[in-house]
Amino acid sequence: MVKITDVARHAGVSPSTVSYALSGKRPISEETRLRVEASIRELGYRPHAGARALASSRSNVLALVIPLRTGIHVPVVMQFAVSVVTTARRHDHDVLLLTQEEGEEGLRRVADTALVDAMIVMDVQLDDPRLPLLRSLDRPSVMIGFPAEADGLTCIDLDFKAAGELCVERLAGLGHRVVALVGSPPEVYVRGTAFAQRVVQGFTAAADRNGLSSSVHPCEAAPGAAVAVAEQLLREQPALTGVVVHNEPLLEPLVDAFEQLGLRVPGDLSITAICPDELAESVRVPVTSVALPTAELGSRAVELLMRKLDGEAVPDATLLAPRLTERASTAPRNAP
Repeated sequence: MVKITDVARHAGVSPSTVSYALSGKRPISEETRLRVEASIRELGYRPHAGARALASSRSNVLALVIPLRTGIHVPVVMQFAVSVVTTARRHDHDVLLLTQEEGEEGLRRVADTALVDAMIVMDVQLDDPRLPLLRSLDRPSVMIGFPAEADGLTCIDLDFKAAGELCVERLAGLGHRVVALVGSPPEVYVRGTAFAQRVVQGFTAAADRNGLSSSVHPCEAAPGAAVAVAEQLLREQPALTGVVVHNEPLLEPLVDAFEQLGLRVPGDLSITAICPDELAESVRVPVTSVALPTAELGSRAVELLMRKLDGEAVPDATLLAPRLTERASTAPRNAP
């Protein structure tokens, strides 16, 4: 590993002069600075992260705030985390992962120290109690998710309302007249989690617009719950032929449950979902789905944050348009 002393020897200057050239804390001649920079390039020297932080008054660390509350599907959350970490490394930043459900207190604890330069906040609620603090902090932040009132904040997310609408529009286009949404676990709705609420809004709006009979069913993320909700749906809506799933762990169990109850997918029942593509493709009957773009959302959130750290103006709101991929789980309705 090339050290600062190696650069100094190569450039014919003292190590302190190399340090001054890097930090700008003391003036040095233009000729000396250029000679030091040439040696740094030729030797491939990379300043230690701590030294860079001292020179720039930054920690070179981002906080990723993901409270692991009940009802959260951890594998999908980790896809966001991997994307954030990977993109942050391209900008020479590390990531501090905060998973405790501390709300405003947890944010303040980190903000009151020099631990991080900026924050990415997830699991956003419509009436999120963290908003006043985020608006008042002297550190930049980006939310992956949209609260009800996003003024003064930088937010990015999939357009979940449009995603719910797109799933229903596809079913309506195939002639289905009775549809149901199997949604997130009940506690997710009780908390007012923004993305879940917006899927319901989009699902309901599109069903009403197309004159469909519809219902919404929050559901625990467990195989036994899939059987119970399938039985309930067929009992309450015997003419049901279209289902939208917004609950990743239930996707395969629901296909199995409906088939155990005598409904073939897609012959008797068409299923669409909002989930990562790789999950939709892995089900025994590959599911028509709106992709959950975890990699793009995580990466673009970091890019927005880095631009804010550099003093650049960024858009307040970034909504990614949903993309639906047709697979084997949907077909035209078998008319009686």
